[in-house]
Amino acid sequence: MEYQAALEQFYKKLGKKKIMALATSLNDHVTVRNVSCLIYDKRLFFKTDKEFRKTKQLIANPNVAICHWGVQMEGTAVNHGLVIDEPEQKFQTLYEKYWKTSYTAYPHRDTEILIEVVPRFVEIWDQDENDRGFQLMIDFDQQTAEKIDYD
Repeated sequence: MEYQAALEQFYKKLGKKKIMALATSLNDHVTVRNVSCLIYDKRLFFKTDKEFRKTKQLIANPNVAICHWGVQMEGTAVNHGLVIDEPEQKFQTLYEKYWKTSYTAYPHRDTEILIEVVPRFVEIWDQDENDRGFQLMIDFDQQTAEKIDYD
């Protein structure tokens, strides 16, 4: 499969928002928890308190994995600083739109940071229109994609 077509399928599958399971690791201790993600400009973001354990883990070891349903992504966590300092406030605007309850409960705190997960490798498990299973492997570093039929 062509790399650009695979990327389009990947971002279409993610949509605009997802609750995703984020795995972090520090000193060979792996933890996982759900985070409320926003996907825009072909990038994946979530916010978290800079004092949380997951934040300390991903700052010390930015290698993370994140998944939802059949989409599994390995990547690097990038800290973009305080959410309230983001130019244009795009994240905050979309967060209010899609996660209103959370936005209202934790608005504009000066401890919330914006984290981007930059993908390195994605594995998608899916089915085609005939219900035949397949895996779609996307390597962002090599800019390659491969569709593998699954029996």
